[in-house]
Amino acid sequence: MVAITPESPIGVVFGNHHKKRKLAEEGLGLRTVGDLLRHFPRRYVAATELSEVATPAVGEQLTIVGEVRSCDSAPFSSGNRRQFRTTVRLRTDGPDFSVTLFSPYAAMAQRHETEFRPGTRVVFTGKAKQFRGSWQLEQPHGFALDGPEAPRLSRLMPVYPLTAKLYTWDIQKVVAAALDLVAGVPDVLTPELRERYELLDVMQALRWIHAPDEWSQVGAAQKRFRFEEALVLQLVLARRRAAHRAQGARARVRRDDGLLAAFDDRLPFELTGGQREIGDLLAAELARDHPMHRLLQGEVGSGKTLVALRAMLQVVDAGGQAALLAPTEVLAQQHHRSISAMLGDLAQGGMLGGAAHATQVVLLTGSMGRTARQEAMLRLVTGEAGIVIGTHALLEDRVELADLGLVVVDEQHRFGVEQRAALTDKAGAPPHVLVMTATPIPRTVAMTVFGDLETSVLSELPAGRAPIQTNVVPLADQPAWIDRVWQRVREEVEKGHQVYVVCPRISADAREEGEAEQVELDDDGAEVAPRRALAAVEEVHAELAAGPLAGLRTAVLHGRMPPDDKDRTMRAFAAGEVDVLVSTTVIEVGVDVPNATAMVLLDADRFGVSQLHQLRGRVGRGGLPGLCLLVSHAEAGSAARDRLDAVAATTDGFELSRIDLEQRREGDVLGASQSGFRSGLATLRVLRDEKTIVRAREAAEALLSEDPALAQAPDLARAVAEVERSAASAYMDKG
Repeated sequence: MVAITPESPIGVVFGNHHKKRKLAEEGLGLRTVGDLLRHFPRRYVAATELSEVATPAVGEQLTIVGEVRSCDSAPFSSGNRRQFRTTVRLRTDGPDFSVTLFSPYAAMAQRHETEFRPGTRVVFTGKAKQFRGSWQLEQPHGFALDGPEAPRLSRLMPVYPLTAKLYTWDIQKVVAAALDLVAGVPDVLTPELRERYELLDVMQALRWIHAPDEWSQVGAAQKRFRFEEALVLQLVLARRRAAHRAQGARARVRRDDGLLAAFDDRLPFELTGGQREIGDLLAAELARDHPMHRLLQGEVGSGKTLVALRAMLQVVDAGGQAALLAPTEVLAQQHHRSISAMLGDLAQGGMLGGAAHATQVVLLTGSMGRTARQEAMLRLVTGEAGIVIGTHALLEDRVELADLGLVVVDEQHRFGVEQRAALTDKAGAPPHVLVMTATPIPRTVAMTVFGDLETSVLSELPAGRAPIQTNVVPLADQPAWIDRVWQRVREEVEKGHQVYVVCPRISADAREEGEAEQVELDDDGAEVAPRRALAAVEEVHAELAAGPLAGLRTAVLHGRMPPDDKDRTMRAFAAGEVDVLVSTTVIEVGVDVPNATAMVLLDADRFGVSQLHQLRGRVGRGGLPGLCLLVSHAEAGSAARDRLDAVAATTDGFELSRIDLEQRREGDVLGASQSGFRSGLATLRVLRDEKTIVRAREAAEALLSEDPALAQAPDLARAVAEVERSAASAYMDKG
């Protein structure tokens, strides 16, 4: 046969198997031979020994090697047709499994009995299922390892990411054909790089990752491809940092006699060491003639907003404007209230009673009336307002600013790169950018996903932050404990404090219009009792107000409420006019009520680790000890219960973020929309591969210092350029 190239369509290796080719193209996105060769196995099964399946999980997709204990066929009637059922019982290095194969003809059933005779070693794939205490594989597919259907096997059989009706051995066969025929596979790693970092060449790595005989071969191949991916990514990010440094920006130099100095003189407390250190760093970067691009991460309540406000005041002192972009109206309003209160008469520029050097702080949200909105936009375009705080409404084309000097993005994980770009594009010259997050990000995540931003960590909590006690309330084991939960709420209110009750839903009627009711049946066809309804704000509020919390001042808050009602409710809670606020997660970030000392999270297992940590941070903010009760029906030993126990065990957000990342993977945690191509990691895992990422970053910086255009590594330069040309990277260019 004629040699093929990585650009050849995959049809050349699928041959006449047109249906399978179409499944690979449409289900897996594999268009070329190169795509196929880069479709790496997700794990391996030792074909020479029985599979070790210690504790199968119901619903888990398994690929197992077993030895046939017995194989029996029997006829049965299906409607008016006679069919045959063949039951194959398998021994593994764990529990026994049975698989059931159906045949329309006696001859086919006989072939099954011949292929799967007792003592034969076989491989099967299917979903694990338990029936009457025995393990089964649903929708099984397999073959005898010494039979005519067996593909050419290595000692370690690869198990690939798949799509429906396409099996791992289907991929294995065409990959083997491609490896025999392909020529001209580019190696992005030069011989010097491979020698320096002890890495395989690309063809050897491809052969070992798809058809290994030893685990050491798998390890060597994975090492090469993980380093390659990390290096390309770090080169893209290093070039992005260099491009940011090369951009011109207006220097915003700190003044000793302006708005910032007046604000600092009035602070009723001392800045923490971390706030001072990062504040000085931001001041120096704002004073440079190229744009600051910095990620500021810190624990809940560490004082990031104060650090950002001081940077904004420095820009205003230098004649510019600062914009703070918040993800929700509740948070934008909270920021507007708190910043206006912190500034006092320093926020009353041009008004009677305004202080010298004062500016104006404007709020801009989508729900504002036309008159208020036009007035706010006028103060922005004339430059009267030095600070604007808003939601997505700030991104609209109609919004113009006189001299945008600093963009502050709060809770970065709520915004896409393109949304940040829409705001920075409103500046005449590239603005300085400060991205903030209260969701702690492990070092390797920041290095990999936000590698085009310099990173600062604000870990020290200000004085007055009290410890928060967190307890799991396990209703599956102790259903009566819920009564004690509401007693504790009453006790907090009787002390003069306030409490949040957080629910995962707004209303119990969660079904969409026209959606059919789901009925679940067991193995015998009997209807299973419906799943317990999740706690919902409206129902929980009504039950509490009429029952265990009767007589207390209660209120509800959720995203479907009109903005004015939401604002009115939050103002009342902040003013101490509401004892218990029953809410959804709209209070997750930015809400600061010092008198709130307790939080009850109902169905807490429905929230992620980082979200639980964020919500918990709403209490204990006023110097009073905080209490967080995680109420859950999750069974002891379940993954959901383990997640809650982890949150209860520590208030270290960085430790919790690692747990969250290990459980949910970086693409889910960070979200493809906000991180662009950077969360689409193929072989890398940012926690597992920390050393690889660090080495790749060092290699990228060394390469670019010696050869900025990568002229000496043309294949590597093409790989980097391909990433830079991607749509996600185009958004990153602006971000």
